[in-house]
Amino acid sequence: MISVTATPALPRPSRQLVVSMVILLAVSIALGLNVPNFFRYNNIINVLLQAALLGLPAIGMTVVMIVGGIDLSLPANMAMSAVVGALYMKTGGDWPVGVLLMIGTGALIGLVNGFAVSRLKMIPFVVTLATMTIISGTSVWMTNSLSISELPERFLDLFAARPLFQIPLTVLVVAMLAFGVSVLMRSSIAGRWAYAVGINERAARVARVPVETVVLASYVFSGLMAGLAAVLLTARLGSASANMGNDGVVLDIVSACVVGGVSIYGGSGRIAGAMLGALLITVLSNAMNLIGVSFYLSLVIKGVVIIAFIAADKRKESRQ
Repeated sequence: MISVTATPALPRPSRQLVVSMVILLAVSIALGLNVPNFFRYNNIINVLLQAALLGLPAIGMTVVMIVGGIDLSLPANMAMSAVVGALYMKTGGDWPVGVLLMIGTGALIGLVNGFAVSRLKMIPFVVTLATMTIISGTSVWMTNSLSISELPERFLDLFAARPLFQIPLTVLVVAMLAFGVSVLMRSSIAGRWAYAVGINERAARVARVPVETVVLASYVFSGLMAGLAAVLLTARLGSASANMGNDGVVLDIVSACVVGGVSIYGGSGRIAGAMLGALLITVLSNAMNLIGVSFYLSLVIKGVVIIAFIAADKRKESRQ
């Protein structure tokens, strides 16, 4: 029987996480030596901003993966949420309501995914892949493949603010959110329930963990992160479009989680690891852009990285 009342001992950093830290350090040093402007303050801030925008949906994906699922619809959810809120603001709606619409749309899509997985017992991969297809097509239909711009200036100015040491508000928001979710996952009953379900669902049921509720809540939370990411990305770009949820984004999100030591088998992983993974993927992407690697070759490289870390995760799972 799994105990869900006692706080589990914190595990040591996984081998994948240590490897990720070494790779990040090595790539950063290599870029610093070969690209003189890489360590300039403005460039560092830009890297942190990109990593934060990737890290936000990665937080949602991490929670879902800890429970033992996966959410491939996150980028499409993000695009759909951005389109709904932007269309409302463009037609004269108040920007605070537009922000709530984005977050609410993301949560609603997450609720649909969670209901299908937890209540209807559908396979997470198939459900979220189907959801991704549906909402991607809907976003294109709603926008006619055009960007939605001319959004309220107050909306753009608020989220473009740099209140502390010229650090963008987006970076600060994501950092605080990551810290808060990390504490909840490690210290709260809900967090322990999530790990219990991911480790052994049957044993979690015996321990009277509300498995269906935990799974449903994980997908709703993932949708919330997609909606919030839509808000921040729309404010940064000054527009919204269906292309915000392209196929490469879901690869980056999964890469950030896997590289950060989040197990695809459930029951293992940290929010901090996913954030480190997001930073590593961002730095790798920048490095490949700087040396002239094509977009398609970069996808191949990221795919190889994912396979390597999944293989390491499988060996760890087999030993356990």
